[in-house]
Amino acid sequence: MTRIAVYPGSFDPVTRGHEDLIRRSLSFADKLIVAVAVNSSKAPLFSVEERVKLLMELLEEQEYVEVRTFDGLLADFARDNGATIIIRGLRAVSDFDYESQMALMNRQLFPELETVFLVPAVHLTYLSSSLVREVAGLGGDVSDLVHPSIEKALATKLGR
Repeated sequence: MTRIAVYPGSFDPVTRGHEDLIRRSLSFADKLIVAVAVNSSKAPLFSVEERVKLLMELLEEQEYVEVRTFDGLLADFARDNGATIIIRGLRAVSDFDYESQMALMNRQLFPELETVFLVPAVHLTYLSSSLVREVAGLGGDVSDLVHPSIEKALATKLGR
């Protein structure tokens, strides 16, 4: 039986923290779908199409990883794609309240769906896409926070 996991998010932009969770997810999932949210309540820097393209370029050598978009209920997306695992990252204790509520609701909607919480590598626990956007937008060095291809895309998008 193939264990399919979904790692949902806005990925605006994808960070080294996201990369860490993607890599580690493959230790217990046979296939990982990185699901880029279409209807994010956030005001994205990159369009959905740009985020998907950046992720696909970044993950092109990962044969067991697919990048897709989703709109609507995550539980429905998981069910429709044969996934029974949701991957979520927890950077701080404050993330747990929201994420546990979402996990319980997803299980209510799709009882076979389990949520696995992963804590990022210690040196990445503070990292978020919004922080990367802010630092890059103010001209700061984000080279340790994102892959070089993402750093280049940020510079282009921000006119640097």
